[in-house]
Amino acid sequence: MPNPNRGSCGFQSTEFEQEYERPSKSQLKRDMTALQKLGQELVDQPRDRVKRVPMPEDVLDAILACQLIKDHEGRRRQIQYVGKKMRTLDEEEIAAIQRTIDSWRGASKAETASMHSLEKKRDKLLTDDKALTALLEQYPHLDAQQLRTLIRNARKEQAENKPPKAYREIFQILKQLQIADKKAAALEKGETDEDEDEYGIEGQDESDY
Repeated sequence: MPNPNRGSCGFQSTEFEQEYERPSKSQLKRDMTALQKLGQELVDQPRDRVKRVPMPEDVLDAILACQLIKDHEGRRRQIQYVGKKMRTLDEEEIAAIQRTIDSWRGASKAETASMHSLEKKRDKLLTDDKALTALLEQYPHLDAQQLRTLIRNARKEQAENKPPKAYREIFQILKQLQIADKKAAALEKGETDEDEDEYGIEGQDESDY
């Protein structure tokens, strides 16, 4: 016959359920570190971009203030303060910020792919005369003579190891065509966007191309 007292230790098991549900000290530390890193990531972003992130005004003010501090020790203390403010956010607010940052990362990958696509088009213009013919057919408004001159000069720059002035100008022409195409596509869909960078290569140093 089963012993009715089996497992009984003189207390109800529910007495410790609340204690077990509490996050451990190590988990709390990990959460604090993650929020500190999230705050740092926001501090490292351009101000105009940060201003569009959904967050309480006091948290935003702390981040924007930190961006203006140049002194190393002062900035370090403000970063700690940003982390403290981040810990006042609820789960929904943190999730909204994280989704925004994740969307930036996705956009960054798309921008990199876009840049590489433009570089390939430029290189093809320098190595294949048919590429220019195809480009002019697609964009008849382009100045054919200007492009031929730029291509000729870019080839000369490469052959003589000169600064790539024409090479970069070709890249900029191709980039502007891409921006115009994306704007036209957005207008067809009834979309508008105040930030032109989203149609191009945001955050890239154009002098490198």
